[in-house]
Amino acid sequence: MTLRLEIFADVICPWCLIGKAQLEQALAEAGQPVFDIQWQPFLLNPDMPAEGMDRRAYLENKFGGRAEAAKVYTEIARAAEAAGIEMDLAAIRRTPSTLDAHRLIHWAGLEGRQAAVVDALFRSYFQRGEDIGTHEVLRRVAGDAGMNSEMVARLLETDADLAETRGRAAHARARGISGVPTFILAETHVLTGAQPAGFWRQVIAEIAGSAPQGGSIH
Repeated sequence: MTLRLEIFADVICPWCLIGKAQLEQALAEAGQPVFDIQWQPFLLNPDMPAEGMDRRAYLENKFGGRAEAAKVYTEIARAAEAAGIEMDLAAIRRTPSTLDAHRLIHWAGLEGRQAAVVDALFRSYFQRGEDIGTHEVLRRVAGDAGMNSEMVARLLETDADLAETRGRAAHARARGISGVPTFILAETHVLTGAQPAGFWRQVIAEIAGSAPQGGSIH
C-alpha cells in the first residue's frame, strides 16, 4: 500500500525544492512506490501584486537589508549544493506572484501530471530565472509536462479555480501552517521543514516494517 503524503509548498521557496530533492533521494533508494504525493498550495506572499516585484527589492525588504539577504542565500546555496541541486539564484530578476502557478499545479493534479509540472516550475525558476508568474512561461511549462498548453493558456485568462486556490492556501494558514515545506503524512503526522534524506529513509523503513509479513509496499 502507499500512504498519502501532502506537501504544502510554494514554487519560489528554495527550501521546498531542497526538501523535495531529499525526499526523492530516499524514494529512489527505496526502489518502489511508498507515498501518494499530493502537492498543496501555499502562498509565501499572498499579497504579492499579479506582476510580481523586483527581486533585489523583495529580498532586502524581506530580510531587512542586503547583507542579511546575502547571508540567508549563502546558507541556501550551501544546502542546495549538499542536496545535489543546481540553482542559479543570480539569474532570478523578479519575485513573481505564484497564484497562477498553483492553479496550474491543481489542473495538473486532475491529469495525473503534478510531479512533472512541479519539477518544471522549480527548474524554470531556480535554474533559468524565469518569471513563473507569466502566462507565457506557465503555458510552456504545461506543454513540457504533457498537458494541453493551449487549453491551459485559455484557462489562465479566466478566473477558473482562482477563488478555490486562494481559499485552499488561506485554509492552510488557518490550520496553523506558517512555513513551508510542510509535510502531512497519512493525514496525521505533520513535519515542518526540509527533512534530510536520512529521515525519510527511516520513515520508509518503518512503513516497510509495518507491512504484512510476506507482503510489500506497492
